[in-house]
Amino acid sequence: MCLAIPARVVEINDNDVAIVDLGGVRKDISLALVEGVAVGDYVIVHVGYALTRLDPEEASITLALMAEAGVMEAAVGA
Repeated sequence: MCLAIPARVVEINDNDVAIVDLGGVRKDISLALVEGVAVGDYVIVHVGYALTRLDPEEASITLALMAEAGVMEAAVGA
């Protein structure tokens, strides 16, 4: 089973690399597959790559559902 998760972009560096935050966990990801991402945007992350941008409201709903299901305990409030 593969899991792609919403994460908020907190920093964009050179070479299409961004730092995302998910419930306090920060991770470097590639933005090579998505254009026009800015700090504060939510992206769907899978295997270290942003796959698409996501509406902030949809990201919040998805993270809340994942937390409710026990998949991600610290996701709510991201």
